[in-house]
Amino acid sequence: MARRPKSKVSIAPAFIFFALGIFSQVGIFFVFSMFFFIRYIMASQGQKKRRNQVDRRRQEQHQRYDNRDDRRRADEPRQRQRQREPEPVPQPKYRAKSNPFKKTGIQKYKDYDMEGAIDDFKKGLDIDPRDIALHFNLAAAYSLTEDKEKGYFHLSEAVKHGFKDFEKIDTHDDLAYLRIQEEFDDFKAKGYKYTSAAKNAPVNEAEVTDDVLLSQLNKLAEMRKKGLLSQGEFILEKEKLLRQ
Repeated sequence: MARRPKSKVSIAPAFIFFALGIFSQVGIFFVFSMFFFIRYIMASQGQKKRRNQVDRRRQEQHQRYDNRDDRRRADEPRQRQRQREPEPVPQPKYRAKSNPFKKTGIQKYKDYDMEGAIDDFKKGLDIDPRDIALHFNLAAAYSLTEDKEKGYFHLSEAVKHGFKDFEKIDTHDDLAYLRIQEEFDDFKAKGYKYTSAAKNAPVNEAEVTDDVLLSQLNKLAEMRKKGLLSQGEFILEKEKLLRQ
């Protein structure tokens, strides 16, 4: 189960109790003031640590992407035919639903709390499974946490539901990890549509007799029930287990 991220900590209570201590001359208020001050310092250090981890991961992914891009240029002929962008599939007019988890997820994403952001984005998809922004943001978050299958899946879902800014897919900083994978060229050539290798030869779930596998499938179902997996991710993970 994903760790539940802590809410943002304010330093205001520390100042309030400190002021109460000065005016009332009651020692317990100074103790509370010190407690909230230390709590604020620790929370700030935790956020700084998460930010440094994400920034370091971004730098590493970009370095790997730049190295791969250099090798690709060296191997390509001088006269190469420009690849045609996929034709956008006509979509009916669709208005995204009001979704509180989108706002909280974006804030956690900006605060470098990727686990919390992923958790909120998935809850948002339970409200509106066709939300393009939620799928794209999930793809970026999974790219930063180096989960390529889920990243490709949600990027594919964003395009499926009407995302048309293909240049953003090819240039967005936080999608660098997905772009350095061997599958990316094929993914792009197919119009940014992703098909898990597990789907190539489906297995009948009713025929499964392995106790360990059945236990893992039950855990997946429980995670889906608790909202830890979206419906699409549940299907993807189940197919991966069945093909092992």
